[in-house]
Amino acid sequence: MRHVYRPLSLLLLLAACASTDAGSEGTEPEWLKPSKTLQRQIEDQITRLPWTHGLERVEQISWFAGVGEPAYPYLLELCADPRPDVAASAVAALGATGDSRLVEPLRRVEWKSGEDKALRFERARAGIRLGDWEQIHVLVDGLEDDSPWVRGLSIVTLREATRIDFGYAANGDAASRAAAVKRWRDWIAQRTREGIVSGADAGR
Repeated sequence: MRHVYRPLSLLLLLAACASTDAGSEGTEPEWLKPSKTLQRQIEDQITRLPWTHGLERVEQISWFAGVGEPAYPYLLELCADPRPDVAASAVAALGATGDSRLVEPLRRVEWKSGEDKALRFERARAGIRLGDWEQIHVLVDGLEDDSPWVRGLSIVTLREATRIDFGYAANGDAASRAAAVKRWRDWIAQRTREGIVSGADAGR
């Protein structure tokens, strides 16, 4: 039976090698190139995006997420746009793909939008959707935001990633929300001790 296992072990080895070639630390992965037609469509959407609003902007983000890998280089470049809403839209589109290969490229973006609150929130949301919990505390902070919309989006994202919510309801009374937020912070502290979240990430 040894001849049966040799090909299997070889396939596993090749698969491991392929995964490391997808993009080593400090280098950009070789993303799929779009066809000429798709490239024109992507460039057209990139040009239009800063000037769209509301539902049209949401539809563009969804379109980019559907295009996926061929649009990554364009979106990563747009993340460094000095206009916070534009950068946040690019981040949202990348986060919606669920492609964890984007974690390191996003960490290397030279952000030019400062500490814009909405962009910071979108970066945290995209990160956790891609499997990067570095900014999970930003989403827990979002549970205390004045806006019910931000609170709702925060708990939905946290629930999707962790499958728990500690009884938090975005429209619940202030006391019950505060109690649930404390449980979230205690949970992050426990994950920090377990090494799942770094101490710096949970330091808020």
